[in-house]
Amino acid sequence: MNAPDTEPRLALDPARTALVLVDLMDRIVGLPLEPRKGPELLSVAEELAAAFRAVGALVVLVRVERAGVGEQPPGSGLVSGLAADGDLEIVKRTIGGFQGTGLDERLRERGVTTLVFGGVATNLGVESTARAAGDLGYDLVFVEDAMAALTAPEHEASVKLDFPRLGTVVTASEVHFAKG
Repeated sequence: MNAPDTEPRLALDPARTALVLVDLMDRIVGLPLEPRKGPELLSVAEELAAAFRAVGALVVLVRVERAGVGEQPPGSGLVSGLAADGDLEIVKRTIGGFQGTGLDERLRERGVTTLVFGGVATNLGVESTARAAGDLGYDLVFVEDAMAALTAPEHEASVKLDFPRLGTVVTASEVHFAKG
């Protein structure tokens, strides 16, 4: 526990940090997710995005499009109201958000060195994007209550086994920005 006037365990630099929210699209958020349902994780993700925007930190919204189809399935856009002016929207065609999207270049142009993750599915889109980010040298933070998977065991395996080896696992209430 922090003493009253000390920095929290996680004190992010807003100029060098981006929130990366993966696949928050109606057709995905509407799936039977665990350990929390789509509306619950979406509420946490929206609060995080608002907090990042309030301090001038970048919000990256990654969504998937199926390759080789003429028209995307209904619900393939971002959840209504999620995106705001100044956000970076990335369209991926693989499980992860880096391959062939220009995401790394766009983050580096902005001086981003730390990525804070949320989204669906914890063990697929989020983990794949995070692993690529780790390989590229980014510091990683995982917001457990801003994620869900198709089953609770899949979510738990990523959060308890994989993510601690890749970065720092926190809850949304533990995300704070350094005083500057």
